[in-house]
Amino acid sequence: MKINIKGDIISDRQQRFYDWLGIAGTSPSKVIGALPKGKRDIEVVVNSGGGDVFAGSEIYTALKEYEGNVTVKVVGIAASAASVIAMAGDKVLISPTAQMMIHNVSTQYVSGDHRTFAHTAEVLKSANQSIANAYKAKTGKTDDELLSLMDDETWFNAEKAVQQGFADEILAFSKDESKNNQLLASFNETFLTPEAIERLEAFINDPAPPTQNNGQQLEARLKLLKMKGEHLQ
Repeated sequence: MKINIKGDIISDRQQRFYDWLGIAGTSPSKVIGALPKGKRDIEVVVNSGGGDVFAGSEIYTALKEYEGNVTVKVVGIAASAASVIAMAGDKVLISPTAQMMIHNVSTQYVSGDHRTFAHTAEVLKSANQSIANAYKAKTGKTDDELLSLMDDETWFNAEKAVQQGFADEILAFSKDESKNNQLLASFNETFLTPEAIERLEAFINDPAPPTQNNGQQLEARLKLLKMKGEHLQ
């Protein structure tokens, strides 16, 4: 089963406004509501620049508590709060074209005297440590190492994410290159690749079921032979 974490990481209260406006956003209730019952394996696809720290923490916790196996795939970006969510995977895979980013928690909504700002600074430091706990559980790095990386707003490409322990593997694409690299030059709208012809031949050459019209099978075989002849031109 696949669960998408796309757009901003938002609170439950914000979700209906994002949905109404048609803006991508992921709240805890959206993720928790999508979790299947039992212990089914799930795949969490992440492409998010982050958002609400506490919403991210709730999603991370829900995924860590889920009894089934959780595979996270970072397909675009997992930054800020979204990078915390990515740490919930039993296995974290990252696309070779994707990025991860970690940084300090910030706020834009503070006003008051020096005591207010000093208090806010302590709150932000505490939140930084909370985020570092998720990174530490995944990477095994020390608090000092992680807080320093967060101070620097560190970006990781796929290779660096794996080297630093934030991801386990780079996504491998297992398509058969010998088939995908076929070069075609045809203006014939009914062009069939050799692979498609092989499948058609296998179908046509199978013993016809009792209800199948032998005349239809013969007609299909003749059409196939005609198309093969055209492709040899």
